[in-house]
Amino acid sequence: MTKADLIDSLAKRFELPRQRAEEIVGGLFDDICAALKNSEKVNISGFGTFSVSHRKGRTGRNPKTGEAIEIAPSRAAKFKAGKILKESLS
Repeated sequence: MTKADLIDSLAKRFELPRQRAEEIVGGLFDDICAALKNSEKVNISGFGTFSVSHRKGRTGRNPKTGEAIEIAPSRAAKFKAGKILKESLS
């Protein structure tokens, strides 16, 4: 399912104009991104939790040349599925 499919599904299910459904989905994603940028967790009960993972800097290797390179510390988004979501997939 793509973002466009999600928007279409939401518009059809709640009989909304597609533009309004697009604003709702976009707003939801914007709020999740804003919280993660502030290193906050986003817990959607029954669905899952979005959080930020902190990765330490390290030395890596260029696979083509074998040359050592320094990889800077970074942050990455992480998702952990909730109990209800896990059970629904079984």
